[in-house]
Amino acid sequence: MLNNTKQKVLEQSIAWWNPGKTRQWQQDEIDFVMGKRKGYYVYDMNGKKLMDVHLNGGTYNLGHRNPEIIATLKEALEQFDIGNHHFPSIARAQLAEDLAKCTPKSVRYSIFSSGGGEAIDVAIKCARYATKRKKVISIQNGYHGHTGLAVSIGNKRYSRPFLSEGDPAEFVQVPFNDVEAMRRELATEDAACVVIETIPATYGFPLPEPGYLATVKEMCEAYGTLYIADEVQTGLMRTGKLWGIEHYGVQPDILVTAKGLSGGIYPIGATVVSEKAGGWMEEDGFAHISTFGGSELGCIVAMKVLEISQRQEVVKNVEYVARYLRSGLETIKQKYPDFFIGIRQLGVVMGLEFNHPEGAKYVMRSLYKNGVWAIYSMLDPRVLQFKPGLLCDQAYCDDLLTRCEQSIKEAAQAIKYTFMAERS
Repeated sequence: MLNNTKQKVLEQSIAWWNPGKTRQWQQDEIDFVMGKRKGYYVYDMNGKKLMDVHLNGGTYNLGHRNPEIIATLKEALEQFDIGNHHFPSIARAQLAEDLAKCTPKSVRYSIFSSGGGEAIDVAIKCARYATKRKKVISIQNGYHGHTGLAVSIGNKRYSRPFLSEGDPAEFVQVPFNDVEAMRRELATEDAACVVIETIPATYGFPLPEPGYLATVKEMCEAYGTLYIADEVQTGLMRTGKLWGIEHYGVQPDILVTAKGLSGGIYPIGATVVSEKAGGWMEEDGFAHISTFGGSELGCIVAMKVLEISQRQEVVKNVEYVARYLRSGLETIKQKYPDFFIGIRQLGVVMGLEFNHPEGAKYVMRSLYKNGVWAIYSMLDPRVLQFKPGLLCDQAYCDDLLTRCEQSIKEAAQAIKYTFMAERS
């Protein structure tokens, strides 16, 4: 086992891993190096205990080191390894069938990846194959990963440093919830696909306006464009339904899932495609290859994740936690109405909105000090990403609300003090 001190790890991280990210967290007063982790708690190497409502973007929907998932992986290790991506596989075939049964009827085949960015790349490739078009339309301030095609459809913060924005004629972005802007781009009839996070996470979880996603899908059908639902952060029961897109009555041509599909234990992503989008597999099934995509160990873990996530007691618990936390947060909001001004929510997908351009950064720091880990939205630091797990109980929620109220109070005071100091 590794046995370094925290200071040694920080020094190694600056020297050999990622100096900018390591220093930035220190500047943001998040002096954290992960040690022990269990359930919905993580611990700093020096012992500081944090309630985890970041969950690494939903990776830990079912908690850190979920005992059922650990047991499933251990059992699988008695027989399986990653397998060989060229051949049919017991685990891949069964997971693909399981996904076909629990995803919208519009999709059928599963193409497996090692993570979400790769899964988005596959989705775009399939759309381009099916339509024989290249243009991809996405949402301004969206986030779809950091790989080749995926990074080009997200915010320029992540593509520009690497000269990976893509040809502006092929990679087009429009404002979220703007039907007319979307219509203008689709009407040229040269778009292979529209890629939309059902609720854009890194943008602070703005909710789709009534009818928006359904209208986009109708326009896609009218103009011969495929609809790709990015469900990496809104899938796997986080919204109260297995897939967030189900709330909006949309049958996507392609659905992408990752993060939580891993159970936080074994990396895996999946691109579930329509027969049209997957038609290339009839022509040349070797046209796309991923050595670690659909690892047999990952498939077995993912099957257990799907099974747990669809249990009726889990569905009911998500509904309960969503209602209970919303009630508590509304009470806190009433106490600080000039600062805590909005709650964006669908199930346990939540964004807390503050009336300061960097309000969520202040709240993040206070929460961290008070034993809670939640991150501000990188593309809108007014909004705190607030993502409790599927299996939280009432005692956890009560403790979380208490810490949130104290932290929001302290953050509001810190902002007021900073404002007064700047004016004096």
